[in-house]
Amino acid sequence: MTNKFNNVYVGDSYTIASVYEKDGPIADYFDKVYDKDLYYGCDTFEKAEEKMLSDSIENLIDKVEYKDSDIDYVISGDLENQIAASDYALRHFDIPFLGIFSACATFGEGLLIGANLIEGKRAKNIIVSTSSHNMMAEKQFRNPTEYGAPKKKTTTWTSTGAACMLLTNKKGKIKITSATCGKVQDKNVTDVNNMGAVMAIAAADTIERHLVDLNIKPNYYDLILTGDLGCYGKEILIDYLKTKNIDISKNYEDCGLILYDIKKQNVFAGASGPASSALVLCSYLLKEMERGKYKKILLVPTGAIFSPTRTFQKDSIPSIAHAISFEVSE
Repeated sequence: MTNKFNNVYVGDSYTIASVYEKDGPIADYFDKVYDKDLYYGCDTFEKAEEKMLSDSIENLIDKVEYKDSDIDYVISGDLENQIAASDYALRHFDIPFLGIFSACATFGEGLLIGANLIEGKRAKNIIVSTSSHNMMAEKQFRNPTEYGAPKKKTTTWTSTGAACMLLTNKKGKIKITSATCGKVQDKNVTDVNNMGAVMAIAAADTIERHLVDLNIKPNYYDLILTGDLGCYGKEILIDYLKTKNIDISKNYEDCGLILYDIKKQNVFAGASGPASSALVLCSYLLKEMERGKYKKILLVPTGAIFSPTRTFQKDSIPSIAHAISFEVSE
């Protein structure tokens, strides 16, 4: 299902990036970069992610000169078990909280929910946020880095950072015009080191349905972006959609290849994690839309619903992708 929106605008955003992101192509676009280490001044990686997320929300509220009471909801999720980074971060605020999870597509889910609440006049101001942390994710989903386990070239590198966006009914330069909710897809891929292959089919399904629902062609958008397919998943998506007579090759890129330079940085196939698409959108893309480089963007955050327990039980890995369109207001 694709929903259209008439009264959902981007109020502002705030981003915090870390060590690897500062060496990437869009480092100058972030609001804050903490490049000393991955601890962000904390004792553990988990506390570091919590603090990054909390700081990003607090700084966004300060940036727009609001108070907690001006925000109707915060919608947030992350990769940590029980979305703990978001849960723990929101204890520092007096704001109603909706915790969500779509793995690396979580930010897209948050935008979709937030846009529907504002369009339905159930809220006026909503902050959508997310975060991820490389070391926390490695510990939870694969092996602690200290184990020295070798990685395949198809592996993606979990981004470290936090990003949040204010959605509002107050008219602004950039608005959300539509959103397509993803469907869980599973093509029986079991390789935990090839998430691009896992998620490409979900991105393809959502993009196809989005275009069909709105009766538009890929060239309607200046740019179509997936969340974190990486260089290999990107090619799978392009090739698969061509079998559906949909060619996105001329105006398509993956956020995981914008956040990092895979030719210069040792990040394997590119960036991943919920923060990957959120950092790119809330820094680089919004600023370039304001400057006039892009007028219409379709963001398709992608997520592998990866359960280590299910993987150990020899199960396959499902995936999901949500599509959110941003346009410069006339």
